[in-house]
Amino acid sequence: MSRVVMSRSPACHSPPAIRKQEAGENTSPPERSGSWLVVAIGVLGCRLSEGGDVSGSRPNILLFLADDLGIGDIGCYGNDTIRNKTNRVFLRRTPNIDRLARDGVRLTQHLSAASVCTPSRAAFLTGRYPLRSGMVSSHGHRVLLWTAVPGGLPTNETTFAKILKDGGYATGLIGKWHVGLNCESSEDHCHHPLNHGFDHFFGMPISLMADCASFEISEKRSVLESKLNFYMQLMALAALTLTAGKSTHLLAISWAPAIWSTLLAVLLFMASHLIGVLIIHADCFLMRNHSITEQPMNLSRTTSLFLKEASTFLKRNKQGPFLLFVSFLHVHTPLFTTENFLGQSLHGLYGDNVQEMDWMVGQILGILDTEGLTNKTLVYFASDHGGSLESQVGDQQYGGWNGIYKGGKGMGGWEGGIRVPGIFRWPGVLPAGRVITEPTSLMDVFPTVVQLAGGEVPRDRVIDGRDLLPLLLGTTQHSDHEFLMHYCEVFLHAARWHQRDRGAVWKVHYTTPRFQPQDAGACYGSTVCPCSGPSVAHHDPPLLFDLSRDPSEAHALTPDTEPSFYQVVETVARAVEGHRRTLRPAAPQLDGRNAWRPWLQPCCGPFPLCWCDHEPDADAHAQTPPPREP
Repeated sequence: MSRVVMSRSPACHSPPAIRKQEAGENTSPPERSGSWLVVAIGVLGCRLSEGGDVSGSRPNILLFLADDLGIGDIGCYGNDTIRNKTNRVFLRRTPNIDRLARDGVRLTQHLSAASVCTPSRAAFLTGRYPLRSGMVSSHGHRVLLWTAVPGGLPTNETTFAKILKDGGYATGLIGKWHVGLNCESSEDHCHHPLNHGFDHFFGMPISLMADCASFEISEKRSVLESKLNFYMQLMALAALTLTAGKSTHLLAISWAPAIWSTLLAVLLFMASHLIGVLIIHADCFLMRNHSITEQPMNLSRTTSLFLKEASTFLKRNKQGPFLLFVSFLHVHTPLFTTENFLGQSLHGLYGDNVQEMDWMVGQILGILDTEGLTNKTLVYFASDHGGSLESQVGDQQYGGWNGIYKGGKGMGGWEGGIRVPGIFRWPGVLPAGRVITEPTSLMDVFPTVVQLAGGEVPRDRVIDGRDLLPLLLGTTQHSDHEFLMHYCEVFLHAARWHQRDRGAVWKVHYTTPRFQPQDAGACYGSTVCPCSGPSVAHHDPPLLFDLSRDPSEAHALTPDTEPSFYQVVETVARAVEGHRRTLRPAAPQLDGRNAWRPWLQPCCGPFPLCWCDHEPDADAHAQTPPPREP
């Protein structure tokens, strides 16, 4: 392998805390903290120097994570739809993300640890299945529903940002957080990004939801309106009954019950008509570090504000090393898209939103180029999970396309909900154009960036992610993941086995959602498919697929069609039992702790008068038309 000289320093040194792993050593994940160093010796040509300066060998790290992006929405994953329908410029929808893949390594079996936002992001940050940190539910509340809830990523969990910050990295998060904010008061910030290793935060503490723009799809507003209207009608009926009874002397009561019932009916009527506005003020706001700067958000300028913030962070920390996590609000409904991108796609508002996100990626990569940071920076792009098939109104699809893969967001085991884009680029170190078909996980980012940064993977807990650098470099041919578990809330829906000697990837489904209508491929009429209850099917024996031959999971194998059926099912069952023995009780964060508490509501004024705008205009970073592809 050719010697690569890093431009920051004439020499590279190994951190004293890192042990060299002996060739062929069989270690458990927490003991692999030195595995990157073996690779670095060959790649960087560095001589080990105990206790030396590591700044010359530690890359900057830029992480892009999209929200609800389908793997089939990206050009380099098979979407070759021409972009423009008006000016005859034939462009791919995602030229900047595609360029990342051409210049780096593309993963084709990259998997999220959950098919919805909060647990997937908790696993990404910690390298651990969300069940281990309690970032799961058991009764349908699968993500944090409000900013003002006490649930969130526990303070005893360690994120990659925490380790990198302790190692001297400047750490920043721009965009979506969605793993908690407060515990006991509206300002304790126990789950805040700054309490989990980030020096700087600018973005949304929860998720951009459709209700932030009174979109025709609704996560909370429509349900709450229906409940409030129901109770309002009950109270109105009670008021009329009491009034009639009192007036006709059929009921020997005072007027007080009738008056109070009437007042309550009026209050419920007002609440049902104001709940949408209250949600916008309660959950749709921007924070800079611990301060609310815009409540509610002005969605028309959020894109330019995020780009300005990314530019400022990169320029301020260009001497490095830095970790910047750009967590997009795109492409979640309500699909806010600035004017210059509206109508540019052949795929409606969703396609416009995908193209704007790709343009944002290009703008940030352009800053790396301008500041001379490209060759010093490891860039990663992925989505938190698959596209939402149920985001549909009539014939209009507002969710993503998951390519050939079955299912989508919210479906615990089907590939469409968990198989996501995964791209790494580090010019001069990672081979350009490499494609890896081995099973990998978003949880792998944790040990990979920690060890590249010279840190140590924690040894006091189970880390489910694996160091990807040997696989990315090509010094090993197989992923360290032999088995991967696929949860839906606390329920194990499926598991996969990478049988390396046969080159097979087996997928065993124990539970699957019942699609509505039957065979429709999604649970239309609901937000997402359920994880338990009468709307799921339990399989005994389980469904078995060979993903290496049937990635679409179209043809379930049987003992008659697959001679090794029982061997595979039994092998996976033993792996599941072994995995369960590693689980330890964790306080659930998304069950009883997931209800709105007024005393936890962040507000930049006296509650409920939450209104402020402290963000300067970002005209210097205003939108321009998408650049033409070379």
